[in-house]
Amino acid sequence: MTSKQRAYLKSLAMVMDPIFQIGKASITPELTGAINEALEARELIKINVLQNCLDDPKELANTLAERTHSQIVQVIGKKIVLYKEGKEDKKKIVLP
Repeated sequence: MTSKQRAYLKSLAMVMDPIFQIGKASITPELTGAINEALEARELIKINVLQNCLDDPKELANTLAERTHSQIVQVIGKKIVLYKEGKEDKKKIVLP
């Protein structure tokens, strides 16, 4: 992903609300599956890491990206933004 594409995705994610929250249970197989389904449907999602989660958000982002075969757009504070390119017939976001 180029820096221009990353900047474009960041601008799209800025106005999005988080659709998942990671709490003290951290990453469960069910959460990973749900995030993967959301990435397939939306391509770009934002995740909120709650205060009671003891894991580092950057480590969580790396783990989620690896398990869902997605890319990390950004990790700011306790917010994670992930992107996974959709299949050709279902693309929603066209990168510059």
